[in-house]
Amino acid sequence: MFTPVILAGGSGSRLWPLSRQGFPKQFLALDGQGRGSMFQCALARLDGLEHAMPLVVSNEQHRFVVAEQLRLAGRVSDKIILEPMARNTAPAIALAALAATRNGGDPVMLVLAADHLIPDEQAFHAAVMSALAHATDGRLVTFGIKPMHPETGFGYIQCGEAVGDTGRLIVAFKEKPSLVLAQEYVASGQYLWNSGMFMFRASKYLSELQRLRPDILEACRSAFNHAEHDGHFLHVPAEHFALCDDESVDYAVMEHTDAGVMVPLDAGWNDLGSWAAIWDANEHNADGNSHQGDVMSVESRNNLVQAHHRLVATVGVEDLVIVETKDAVLVAHRDKCQQVKQIVQRLQVEQRDEFINHPLVSRPWGHYDTVDRGERYQVKRITVLPGECLSLQLHYHRAEHWIVVSGTAKVVCGDKEMILSENQSTYIPLGIKHSLSNPGKMPLELIEVQSGAYLGEDDIVRFEDRYGRAGS
Repeated sequence: MFTPVILAGGSGSRLWPLSRQGFPKQFLALDGQGRGSMFQCALARLDGLEHAMPLVVSNEQHRFVVAEQLRLAGRVSDKIILEPMARNTAPAIALAALAATRNGGDPVMLVLAADHLIPDEQAFHAAVMSALAHATDGRLVTFGIKPMHPETGFGYIQCGEAVGDTGRLIVAFKEKPSLVLAQEYVASGQYLWNSGMFMFRASKYLSELQRLRPDILEACRSAFNHAEHDGHFLHVPAEHFALCDDESVDYAVMEHTDAGVMVPLDAGWNDLGSWAAIWDANEHNADGNSHQGDVMSVESRNNLVQAHHRLVATVGVEDLVIVETKDAVLVAHRDKCQQVKQIVQRLQVEQRDEFINHPLVSRPWGHYDTVDRGERYQVKRITVLPGECLSLQLHYHRAEHWIVVSGTAKVVCGDKEMILSENQSTYIPLGIKHSLSNPGKMPLELIEVQSGAYLGEDDIVRFEDRYGRAGS
């Protein structure tokens, strides 16, 4: 028995424009197999192993996305730990270990990233069981991936002598190498890719962190002790967590501990960290192309093309990544995919909305999709899940028209309450308190037409909200 810890706090900036700050890659379906998001696949991968309910560590702004994806996956999490800002893996794991030991327990924790692809689940299970034996004996275990080719985008682990039947001592961790050095690593047979997955007893990790980086543990313990509980959510306060260094578990602990062991994993692992990695992982046609959506190709080879909203046609091009979304199009050479991050940095500096949000925006009650917008109007398609309810709110700068497309809507507008069904509509005047809920068993879909001088999402005053957002 062990406790899975799913780290779901990354930003996935190299997979822009599909991955955005508000909805990063771990919550997207990227493996092309139709099995759900990467986060959901990480949970499903645990089936067949005896384990406790998972702990999830994510970002505060993704809390409702995590909760909804757990619901869609039919899973229950004992605790969802919410970081107010990213501080890398060493603090995230420390928070999970503190949560796991809070009531006197001391489980072995299997630390997994939410955005990895591992096709061979039997091999994964076998490696986990091997690691469990080492972790039970007090070792800090990391998983090393057998390299499929020289790769400059991954870190490497230099292997030492055997430990038991399945483990290897860790000689050194190596940063992302040059191509020449990566070729040397692979040819030597003594280096494996660093997977970023770990297994160790919670108390052992905390004791090593105390020995090696007491400042990180002190900051995490202070933040954890001041955290607020809200159902399954544990809200870590920003004023305490901000004092913690941004440090990976490799730098903070694994590179310095004398208790480290590496367990090899040969399961087709891929961290899907770039569009080139997506092309590698996906199936290809006879011309080496990987297509998704409405794509036409003429004399084009070895391309990754994703069309999410309209036809994309290629003629006479090779080795390109073309990703079309509703509000952005990326065209990049496959060898330059790591530099997509530079575009994201520019978007952030220029404070463009394409850095943060998709046109499709998730909310705890469902989602909305921006259909059209102009200087004084905006049109959205809104989906409210069964039994869910938007907050009682008002807007100072816009009025709204709601038209029900399917399902049943319960509307409160001022002192009036009404039930609307398909093809019925209502008008919400500027400055009037209102709310919308779905009392039915099917999703409610409606079209919202906003009109006014200002249409920003911050023009909301909430009075009552079941998701803890009243007053914001």
